[in-house]
Amino acid sequence: MLGLQILIDGFAISSLYALGATGFTLMFGVSGVLNLSHGAIMVAAAVAAWVIAGDLGGGPYGGALGGVGFGLVMAYATYFTVVRPIQRSKSIPKEETEIFVLTGTLLWGIMIQEAIAYLYTSNPKTVRPLIPGVFNMLGVRTPLNEVATAVICWAVIGLLWLLVNRTRSGKVLLAASINPRGVTLLGFELSSVYILVWTIYGILAGIAGVLLAMFLGVSSDGVGPLTASAFSIVVLGGLGSVSGSLMAAYVVGYMETLTAYLISPAYRTIPVLLLLVLVVYIRPQGLLGRR
Repeated sequence: MLGLQILIDGFAISSLYALGATGFTLMFGVSGVLNLSHGAIMVAAAVAAWVIAGDLGGGPYGGALGGVGFGLVMAYATYFTVVRPIQRSKSIPKEETEIFVLTGTLLWGIMIQEAIAYLYTSNPKTVRPLIPGVFNMLGVRTPLNEVATAVICWAVIGLLWLLVNRTRSGKVLLAASINPRGVTLLGFELSSVYILVWTIYGILAGIAGVLLAMFLGVSSDGVGPLTASAFSIVVLGGLGSVSGSLMAAYVVGYMETLTAYLISPAYRTIPVLLLLVLVVYIRPQGLLGRR
C-alpha cells in the first residue's frame, strides 16, 4: 500500500512541478532569464489565495482566482522592477547582465519571503480544496483534490502547448527562443514578446502556487526549496527544453516523494541536489538540452 501511496502522491507533486517548471523554462528559452524569485512568487500566490479565501470570505474558488491574479501581478513586478531595469542599464557591462539579473531576482525573492513572514508569519497555510472528499483507489484513500491537481496541471500544460504551436503569438515566442534578432527583423518588438512570456509565466506560477496550497500547504520557509526544485528541473531537463523539463519534473517529484516517505520530509531536496551535481559533471546539457 505504501508503494501505491508514493506513486499517487508522487504523480500529483510531479505534475505541480511540471506546471511551474514549464513557465520557468519557457521564460529562459525566450528571454534568457533564470528567475530565482520563482519560489517566492509561487508562495505569494498561495498566501494571497489563503487570505482571499479565508479572511476576505472569497471561498476556495475566489481564493484560487485571486491567487493566480496575484501571481501574475508579482511576475510583472519582478520584470518591471528588477529584470528590465538591469537589462536596460547602461552602467552594467553587457557580458555581466545575466549575473546581475540572477542576483537581483534572488534578492527580490528574499524580500518577498521576508515580507510574507512578517505579515503572515512563517506558519504553513492551506486553502480548502476545490473538490473536497476522498475515494478509494486499490485500498488507498486518496483525496479527490489530489487527482484534480494533476488533471488541472496537465490541462493547463495542454492549453499552453496549443497556444505555442497553434497561434500566431505562440509561434513568435518559438521564433524568439531560436533567433531573437530574426524576430526583430520581421518587425516584432522583443519587449512585447518578453511581456507575453512573463504573462504566461505569472499565470502558470500562480496556478502552481495555489494548487500547492490546496494540496500540501505552503509557508515562507518553502521559498528556497521550491526555487531549488525548479532550478534543478530546468538544469536536469536541459536549459530551454520544455519537454526535458516535463521529464525532469517527474524525476525530481518522485525522488522528493520517496525521500519524504522513507527518510524525512526535511531532507527531500537533498537527493535531487546531489543528482544535479552529478548531471552537471556527466551530462551538463541535461536530458534533452542542446549539445
